[in-house]
Amino acid sequence: MENKTIGFIGGGNMASSLIGGLIADGFPAAQLWVADPDAERREALGRRFGVHTTADNRELTAQAEVVVMAVKPQVMREACQAIGNSVLEKQRLVISIAAGIRIEAIERWLGGPCAIVRTMPNTPSLVGSGATALFANARVQADQRELAEAMLRAVGLTLWLDDESQMDAVTAVSGSGPAYFFLMMELLENAGTSLGLKRETARLLSLQTAFGAAKLALESLDDSATLRARVTSPGGTTERAVALFEEGGLRELFEKAVSGARDRAVELADKLESEKP
Repeated sequence: MENKTIGFIGGGNMASSLIGGLIADGFPAAQLWVADPDAERREALGRRFGVHTTADNRELTAQAEVVVMAVKPQVMREACQAIGNSVLEKQRLVISIAAGIRIEAIERWLGGPCAIVRTMPNTPSLVGSGATALFANARVQADQRELAEAMLRAVGLTLWLDDESQMDAVTAVSGSGPAYFFLMMELLENAGTSLGLKRETARLLSLQTAFGAAKLALESLDDSATLRARVTSPGGTTERAVALFEEGGLRELFEKAVSGARDRAVELADKLESEKP
């Protein structure tokens, strides 16, 4: 990977986290480019990381062998159309981190078939603890797959999908997932406060408990259901709370909510791809 030049179109938070992760892994800053229309952002990225910056997407595609599309989904069509000729002519590898944009649409907007890896990172990537699913089209070579995986692995866990349609489920589980856990932490904090704890005490206890539970699960060979059962003593306090969650229909509600997120991901993808430029 070290002999490749990588360019990011869009210099927002996710691009910054990937750049930081790559440099922390030893990737040379001199082989990284960022294109962004915001002059202040370009200056900040250049100062922070020592990377090349430009306001011209075409200049970036002329320099970079790997082009990372790190723009908002709403401007993906415009960004692809602007660089399509250069990408196709120079046979660049395109890596998309734009949520909800399918490979077929990216190829159409670029103007022809090319090697594309679609990814779905989540916001914990900003602190090096992300979870990213990847899907490659048939034009992506083995070494290109390895390169894409290594890039995303710099900010957390990576895994490959066999079917691009599974990306909608990934969006619902890990893409939206941080918000589910933030909500649980918020509710636990509020419950602790209502029971008489100081707000900061309840907050710290809920945050550390969430962190500890995740760490315990990651380091265990047991599944989540087994771990839950292990800490739920018969007739104890935890059993009472879990029983009330079950009686309230939490399990069914959670499944309905995640399915709803998946369905919305499909709707948004369809809408983005059908909108006129």
